[in-house]
Amino acid sequence: MAAPGTLLDAVVVGAGQAGLSASHHLRRLGLRHVVLDAETAPGGAWQHRWDTLTMRDVHGVADLPDSPAPRPGEERANLVVPAWFAAYEREQALPVVRPVRVERVEPADPDDPGGPLRVVAGDRTWTTRTLVNATGTWSRPFVPAYPGARTFRGLQLHTHDYRGPEALRGRRTVVVGGGASAVQLLGELAPVTDTLWVTRRPPVWRTDDLTPEAGRAAVALVEERVRRGLPPASVVSVTGLALRPQEQAAAALGAYERRPVFRSIEPDGLRWADGSFEPAQALLWATGFRAELSHLAPLVLRGPGGGIAVDGTTVVTDPRVQLVGYGPSASTIGANRAGRSAALAVLRLLQGREAGAALTATG
Repeated sequence: MAAPGTLLDAVVVGAGQAGLSASHHLRRLGLRHVVLDAETAPGGAWQHRWDTLTMRDVHGVADLPDSPAPRPGEERANLVVPAWFAAYEREQALPVVRPVRVERVEPADPDDPGGPLRVVAGDRTWTTRTLVNATGTWSRPFVPAYPGARTFRGLQLHTHDYRGPEALRGRRTVVVGGGASAVQLLGELAPVTDTLWVTRRPPVWRTDDLTPEAGRAAVALVEERVRRGLPPASVVSVTGLALRPQEQAAAALGAYERRPVFRSIEPDGLRWADGSFEPAQALLWATGFRAELSHLAPLVLRGPGGGIAVDGTTVVTDPRVQLVGYGPSASTIGANRAGRSAALAVLRLLQGREAGAALTATG
């Protein structure tokens, strides 16, 4: 572990799958770094998933470098994956420091725009040549604004706060959102309560298996968006949705017959633009997450398109910063590839600086 005051080669922010992968590759390359994690224990966002989410239910967990992922089964994902991460940190001797909530990343010297960065967390600071940001999205659940939302008398919760179907048993529940999480939650809820599915657009159902080639093509489309500086889209928005065997009972109950988005929320239900009304006792927002990047604001990375332009994992306007778990690398498969790419990009940048300094000294 680096001593306080050491100028590090890299600081990794976040110890989820992307952060652990990046740390593994940085260590393998001999780069001095620390991993700062806001959680009190290993496991990243997985430790906060609902208890009924089993390893059979998760949408694929990729291997970590030199460590195969746990096999699908009936075990709780919020126990199995954190235990796997904890073992990985220990066996790989990764330099994880927790709990550390990074408040901001800023130039160590405002007059040296390409110089070291200062990572600030309360009264603690780290100085580093580069930053690998792996903070993911779990801490920023997104709920769209609708007229009347505050008047609703029923239960409102986001996927982030969902703990299982029992809290909603017997409540007529509207699930809002068109992604894989909404499909999965409806699969749990429809057998125990009356549900209604609401999406902005008609869902696109995949009728064939998602091949590795199709998966790579989908990731490439998301990569193109972030390369252009647009906010990242989800990979599933490109690949389409599919029903798994455990969701067939909900399908037989009509759970996946969707309605378009409503106009407003009323105390006891929802009102559509045509005047129709649906009673509801619970709203479950499966409306996704946004990347947690607020601590990077002092670096002014966002462009006019609203996103951060990224080439691979490297921020185009500031190559000191690598973004992993962002855009196409938000999935576990993409996160592992991004961890390796980020570590290699850090090495190239540092080697380029050393070569430039040597040239200057000899010139």
